[in-house]
Amino acid sequence: MKPALTQLGNQMTRLTGVRAIMKDIAETLRSGAGQDFINLSAGNPLILPEVEQLWRDCTADLLASAEYGDVVCRYGASQGYQPLIDAIVQDFNRRYGLQLTERNVLITPGSQSLYFYATNAFGGYTESGTLKKVVLPLSPDYTGYGGVALAPDSLFAYKPSLDIDTAAHRFKYRPNFSQLTIAEDTGCVLFSRPCNPTGNVLTDDEVQKIAALAAPHHVPVLIDSAYAPPFPALNFTEMTPLFGENILHCMSLSKAGLPGERIGIAIGNEQLIQVLECFQTNMCIHSPRYGQAIAARAINSGALADIAAQVIRPFYQKKVAIVETTLDQAMPAVPWFLHRGEGAIFTWLWLKDLPITDWEFYQELKQVGVIVVPGSSFFPGLHEDWEHTRQCVRISLTGSDQELEIAMQRLAAVVERVYQQSIIGKQAVVAS
Repeated sequence: MKPALTQLGNQMTRLTGVRAIMKDIAETLRSGAGQDFINLSAGNPLILPEVEQLWRDCTADLLASAEYGDVVCRYGASQGYQPLIDAIVQDFNRRYGLQLTERNVLITPGSQSLYFYATNAFGGYTESGTLKKVVLPLSPDYTGYGGVALAPDSLFAYKPSLDIDTAAHRFKYRPNFSQLTIAEDTGCVLFSRPCNPTGNVLTDDEVQKIAALAAPHHVPVLIDSAYAPPFPALNFTEMTPLFGENILHCMSLSKAGLPGERIGIAIGNEQLIQVLECFQTNMCIHSPRYGQAIAARAINSGALADIAAQVIRPFYQKKVAIVETTLDQAMPAVPWFLHRGEGAIFTWLWLKDLPITDWEFYQELKQVGVIVVPGSSFFPGLHEDWEHTRQCVRISLTGSDQELEIAMQRLAAVVERVYQQSIIGKQAVVAS
């Protein structure tokens, strides 16, 4: 098989697990035979009335403006729609005391495309055949990172340290700096903050330490801030967006109510931005301009940041509390741990010593009408075997309050049954 086809085959193999899960969920919902499922697998944000109205108002303003024809009927600059770039520069300079210029910003068709540009511009095989690694410093992380590199073997993730509070049934992943290596063979570093799937927020000190490790080797550090402040502001703990010479602050407006418009934003060093802009020019000329035009209006008015803090964040923070309270009340006396709810629109449950795999547990939950996502698909780039990867599930916060409570009660009952069956099975083996 030719090398290019071999790489393609490897890539397809890596994506099979994620695709199988998504396909199974879709088929389950489609052929449910009248069963009402509580679907807690979605990454799609809920449509909140105040958020939808903001985008309706911005659209009405665009339609009434003289620039409408220029926005939708003409090509634009590869870097992005100038009024949106200007809005971001002004907002971030004022908000964070920066000195950005228009040369520090790039608009992409969604942040996923931004990671595709970066992992293949900075990572992968060089002309001399050297492999530049794409380092994920904290695993688990966003499953989509597993498909962005054209050289799949360039992706390399590190096992975390686990900070466990046994009495409270809570835990938190932390970077294991005794193992984390960023060196000459590193092309770029990538992680989400807040994290999909766990809701983890790396501390300012942890982020600065990662950036400091990368700096001597001139390695770009991409911080996936799709859930971060100032919009959508889905952080439930104090956190500060961080910037620096080798940091690319990467944003998305999907969780701020515009997932259909695919708007990604990169803020960083001018030279890094230029590399990604060149990639985008060859890839798709420029991002769609309609969404950029209404986003510029929402940012300039201050309405987007206000709605993020006053509507989007408290809406999902309340749902985290419902999941935590219900599990605390309903879970049996088994070693279960919920990741600390620090941000994003998911919770992450670790069932230590789970007698079955996460995929089998997912199947058991379907039998009681609850759909979550098996956690094993969220460890892209982790090359060593680790039983922990088969003991977790991601739970989306996109159900109603009542659905979340009912689903967690059903989940707790399944957990009790699964562990109890394992105990009975072991006793039977001993007796025989």
